[in-house]
This record gives sequence, C-alpha cells and structure tokens, in this order.
Amino acid sequence: MPIKIPNTLPARTTLENENIFVMTEHRAMHQNIRPLKLIILNLMPTKIVTETQLLRQLANTPLQIQVELLQTASYVPQHIDQNHLSTFYRTFKQVKTNSYDGMIITGAPVENLDFSDVDYWDELCEIMEWSKSHVHATLHICWGAQAGLFYHYGIEKYTLPEKMFGVFPHKVVRPRSPWFRGFDDVFYAPHSRYTAIQEEDILARPNLQLLATSEEAGVFALKSCDNRRFFIMGHPEYDAETLALEYQRDVSCGKCIAVPAHYFPNDNPSQPPCVNWRSTAQLLYSNWLNYYVYQSTPYDLRKLL
Repeated sequence: MPIKIPNTLPARTTLENENIFVMTEHRAMHQNIRPLKLIILNLMPTKIVTETQLLRQLANTPLQIQVELLQTASYVPQHIDQNHLSTFYRTFKQVKTNSYDGMIITGAPVENLDFSDVDYWDELCEIMEWSKSHVHATLHICWGAQAGLFYHYGIEKYTLPEKMFGVFPHKVVRPRSPWFRGFDDVFYAPHSRYTAIQEEDILARPNLQLLATSEEAGVFALKSCDNRRFFIMGHPEYDAETLALEYQRDVSCGKCIAVPAHYFPNDNPSQPPCVNWRSTAQLLYSNWLNYYVYQSTPYDLRKLL
C-alpha cells in the first residue's frame, strides 16, 4: 500500500525513482478507505532530506498513510527555502484542533543546549502536552526522544565525553516486544549525538519499558507501558551517505572529529560506507505503525478527545 503525500512535495520524485509506492492526493480521494493520519514535527535543519528519509520508511508498509508536516512558529529555520515551508508545512496553531493516529518528533542539532535554552522549547512542550489528547501514538527520535523523556518523565540527558558517532551493534532486551518482532539477535543503527540518557534512569520508572541497548552506544529504544509514547536514540532512517556528509562537513569546518565508528570499510573515509541498517529501519517503522498505531487507533479519531 502507498503513502499519501502532496503531489508536488520534492520527496515524491525521489521515492518514485526508488520504486516506492507513492499515491497522489487525486488518486487517494477516489478510494473508499480511511488512511492513517500521521503528522511529522520536523525539527531538523535539512528539512527535505529528513522528509524523504522518514517517508521512505513509512511508505514501505501495507497501510495507506496520509502525512502532514509540522514546523515550529517560534523559530524559523534558516537553511530551507521559505516557499517550501509555506507550501508543505503547517504550524501548531493550524493543526491544534485536529487529531492524529500517529506523530513523529524528529531530532535536532541542539543537544548541547539546556532544554530551556532551545528557542522553540515552550512551543515543543505545548505540542507534547497536546499529543496526550490528540495523538494515539507518538514516536520521538534522538534529541526529540531526550526532550520527550525529560518533559513526560523528568529524565535528564547527560553530555558525553566525545560525540557518539557511527553505526553500532545493538541487542533486543525484550524479544517478545511487537516493536522488535522479526529483528535479528544483533542489529545495527546509526548514531550521531553529543548527549545520552542513563539506563538506570529508565529502569527506575515503572511506567517505561527498556527494549533495546548497545554496549557501545547505550540505550537505543524504549516505550511507555501504555503504548502511547516511543523513543529511539539513534537514526535508523539515515541514508547511506548521511554520516559521511556530516563527517566531511565537520572536517571542513576544522572540527576535531573522529571517523564514524564501524561505518567506512577499514575506517577509511575515501571508501564508500557499507549499509547494514536498512532492514532495521524498515522493521522498526513498519512494526510501530502496524502494532501500535493501526491495530489500536480508533476508527473515529474524535474518540481520542
């Protein structure tokens, strides 16, 4: 089944060229079914890249999904064509009366700031509070996960001695969790962050379940016991070259940055990376959509209120 997105969204051409099933708005209007309604709060500066990465994962499911894109009003991104934002993005004021089956809150390159020092922190808190009554299941990614854990559960983030940067092996802590159904005993996922959360802080909250960890990268995935909030610390949606581009950017800026771990063959940046996390990404997003959104969301979204 396809993902339903605006006809002229730039990601459409990329996804169609990858042979991913994308449905135009016109065709979707003539189908007598209700698609899942998802909203993505995109906090990343590379808006179009992040849109494409997430839509790629959401499209590879047997479900029809209608996606809306959300931006902050309290902070205007500087690295994106404003016409793109005005065409494809909405603000919280425009959607706050709506209800959604699912929501994704992305990461953001602000992890070295205190939460209260982030320009749009108050607005993000308002959105996360709103999600309790207007969104059936919310998935938080990387800094978005740290922000969600702090807001909902008071869990602090901690600064790492050096950047967690590379592709790391992980293991599933709860093999019977539907979110990790079909996963191998060891799976891989990219990380790119300067902060982390402590495993003992999660285990101290009886309303949270730790689901997957890494000996090198620490906590990877957890969820609330009521299956309403989900958190991942890495970026399984990343493209093959995402970490390479980030490494090259930092080197060109004169930053002292290590080569991404377990990413380039022989740790040689002149060689193309070998991708070993695509299946992880597809399973993670497909399982979340199927078991925690589609299987349990009310058909009438007004029942969320």
